[in-house]
Amino acid sequence: MKKSILSFVATAAFGFAPIVNAIEFDLEDPKGVNNIVFLLDAPLESINGTATGITGSVSFDPAKPEETVGNVVVAVDSLSVANPTMVEHMMGGKWLAADKHPTINFEMKGLSDVSQDGTKVEGMAHGVMTIKGVSKEIKVPVSLSYLEGKLADRQRTPGDILVIRSEFSVKRSDFGVNPGDSEDKVADEIELRLSLGGFAPY
Repeated sequence: MKKSILSFVATAAFGFAPIVNAIEFDLEDPKGVNNIVFLLDAPLESINGTATGITGSVSFDPAKPEETVGNVVVAVDSLSVANPTMVEHMMGGKWLAADKHPTINFEMKGLSDVSQDGTKVEGMAHGVMTIKGVSKEIKVPVSLSYLEGKLADRQRTPGDILVIRSEFSVKRSDFGVNPGDSEDKVADEIELRLSLGGFAPY
């Protein structure tokens, strides 16, 4: 279903190597393991937490990784830190305004500077990040590991897995997230660490 029937016909009839088209990987993890860690590290206060409400999809062709595209969607109300008062502040109007802007989005439009070692691909992901209704073009490092046929090991369902890893930073002031607040108290730079799995059942 996810791979072209033509690839199997060509292999069976002529002995050619399979032709693999782009595979659509779903980022909604039924086990809830996918997560994004965020950190704001200021001199007076360090804030760190996680986001787990992740959906979206990535289209990946092992033969043409530079054409990788997709959309990562994070539910703002899934962001969590240890202090409940901080959570209330994050959801409020000065910070993320969760009632008006319930999602954070990253639309990936392709990869550049691609290097490939076996099933692992590294490169720079180009795309648009949207936070609190403000969209900015960004470029972030990413690694992709294509695990063909490994979905059965995880979910007892035949299929493939795409493991996505990335670490990068954005500035909250660029997206109107509590702009002007003292950077001694709350850092402007937000460090993000993505650990995602995408799933493509056959």
